[in-house]
Amino acid sequence: MSELKDSKALSRLEALFDDGSFTQIDAFAKSADGEVEVAAGFGTVNECAVYAFSQDITVNDGAVSVAQCAKIKKIYDLAAKTGCPVVSIFDSNGVKLSEGFEVLSAYGELVKASTSLSGVCPQIAVVAGACLGTSALIANMADVVVAVKDADFYISAPSDVTAETSYKEGTVDVLCDNFDAAVEAVKDLVSLLPSNNLSPAPIFDFAAPQTAAAIGADAFSIIASIADDASVVELKGGYAASNCKTALATVMGTTVGFVAFDGNALCPSCAYKAEAMIKLCDAYSIPVVTLVNANGVIAEKENQTLTALTKLTSAYASATCAKISVITGKAIGCAYVTLAGKGANSDYTIAWDCSVASPLDADSAVAFLYNDRLAKGEDREALKAEYIETIASPFTAAACGAVDDICAPADTRAKVISALDMLAGKRENTLPRKHSVK
Repeated sequence: MSELKDSKALSRLEALFDDGSFTQIDAFAKSADGEVEVAAGFGTVNECAVYAFSQDITVNDGAVSVAQCAKIKKIYDLAAKTGCPVVSIFDSNGVKLSEGFEVLSAYGELVKASTSLSGVCPQIAVVAGACLGTSALIANMADVVVAVKDADFYISAPSDVTAETSYKEGTVDVLCDNFDAAVEAVKDLVSLLPSNNLSPAPIFDFAAPQTAAAIGADAFSIIASIADDASVVELKGGYAASNCKTALATVMGTTVGFVAFDGNALCPSCAYKAEAMIKLCDAYSIPVVTLVNANGVIAEKENQTLTALTKLTSAYASATCAKISVITGKAIGCAYVTLAGKGANSDYTIAWDCSVASPLDADSAVAFLYNDRLAKGEDREALKAEYIETIASPFTAAACGAVDDICAPADTRAKVISALDMLAGKRENTLPRKHSVK
């Protein structure tokens, strides 16, 4: 009996791991009717210890069998024991129907193993080919989903849904043109994430960004002006792209999560996107920097918006990682409370000197506060300008403690670095509970 060699699955794992570091696990395992449809092992990725498995589409079309599930389950078990990340590469045309409910039970063991590891050790799924049904469910349980553009990724067959469609809907976090690009994305992510929820994030050499933040810059440009040069890895870039940007990056060589809003009203999609990023960062104690530029909340989809914002507010409020908010534009009403509020969210809030923080948008505020002056014929635009310069000014917010510091846009990186240093030793005790309900 010889070791499994020269399969597509093995070549994919060897491309992932550092040269010479990959060691197979259960290399001689067999199912009742031949080879097992998955390769698995451990090694280092960018010098970080990692466990991984890759479904083998060249063996029985990668059909998920009891033997395959047992081999994958061992990877999850070893990762849990040793506190190492798991990289899973999916490429299978479905379940082995001849094994009936026995394989469904084995599938259930994988679901349980992945769920148990969630928030303990990072899980990164790579959708390299077909990922259907329960395999899609398991892949989507990973902390980050990376997919090749022409892959199939759906739970109910038949379906026209592709990985590219899933990227636009927010299910896929990183979309790549080919498998080689997906491997590079995984390597970047493994380097940015800690090995487990008790380990600190790695520290890197770094270079300062080439440009400073400026008035009128878009959300992604502001992220790039704060993060170390060439360190930004955007997640869910195809989803709610005009409203919200989320990314992992380094600041002074240490991993930081960014959630940045681009000036529009908060919507359900951007709330779900931000919530996912907050939960990822909080699970591994990664600091979160929120760049706030949100003009209130959209008026449409009232109940959907309420549900999404409730989940986002709860995620922010319950997160115990370091949380820094920077008001770069408008922080109006509910958007202020959710994203920059000292009570519910931020450990430290910074505001640009040109920003606006207000319970209401300027038009509504003027109608409430200056109704008598409007009745006397005063110019509405002049009253709006007065309101923004006085009551909605960041200096007014700072005077009552709602904002901790005010800076010019060009000084944002220095202020964030200072706040991260101050919060590096943050410890927060919470009331004992299993989890929040909403």
